[in-house]
Amino acid sequence: MKKPEAAMAVQPDPCPELVVETGPEGRGVGSWVPQDKHRLVTHYLNATRHAWKNWPKRVLIDPFCGPGRIRVAGESFTRDGGAVAAWRVMEANGVALTHVLLGDKDGTRSHACKARLDALGAQNVEAFTGSADQAIIEMVKHVPRGALCFAYVDPYSLEHLSFSIIEALAPLKVDIAAHFSIMDLRRNADQELARGRFDRAIPGMRDDSRIKGANLVTLADECFAKWVDLVQGLGFQHSKAMPLVTNNSGHGLYRLVFFARHDLPLRIWGDVAKDKNLELFG
Repeated sequence: MKKPEAAMAVQPDPCPELVVETGPEGRGVGSWVPQDKHRLVTHYLNATRHAWKNWPKRVLIDPFCGPGRIRVAGESFTRDGGAVAAWRVMEANGVALTHVLLGDKDGTRSHACKARLDALGAQNVEAFTGSADQAIIEMVKHVPRGALCFAYVDPYSLEHLSFSIIEALAPLKVDIAAHFSIMDLRRNADQELARGRFDRAIPGMRDDSRIKGANLVTLADECFAKWVDLVQGLGFQHSKAMPLVTNNSGHGLYRLVFFARHDLPLRIWGDVAKDKNLELFG
């Protein structure tokens, strides 16, 4: 068994000629992407390796996969993207994923991610093109019966975290790690609420009495609580460990929220996330 740090060490790009993720402004992604997001996901997968061994069909679902390779701002080299990092840590532990389902609104990117995984020897990798709320429908159809799934849901902004994505995943035996953009809510939350920008992410939010009665200080927290309640309504439990991903200035960007239906994965996530843990709803 390799430690997750070893699996996440900078590895050569198996397809250096293909597109690389450099962030929305092309300056490179934030250092928090590998240091927080990818680290937490790979540490969780590493910590659950013994449980995965009991399942012959092991599936990763990533509807916002990107090209499978990132460049961090200020670095001259590139690193594995989330799906590739997740595959590496599972393969290193002898419980390689049997299926990897990748989605991106830009087919060039999802197919680049697939090409990188294919080059590393991954099996049954499929790439889907389209918005996540549409692609996820086809992705779920390709999950083999009786599979154990892990869904990594990491949109750039809250408006793309359509609740229909979570609804589509709900019939599966799946644990979900989702990035919820706190920054989007705290930046002009009252104006965005009036515009309905986040209605698809948090259905019914504008009719919720808690949200209607919130002030500018509490509005973002009430919207987040509403979203968590909606996901729990699909039969999931959430971990109280909700690490706050911050930028280099210390400003909160995302909550990485973990949902499962059983105590074991929730307990393991809590242990993995405790070093960056801020417990809510306790």
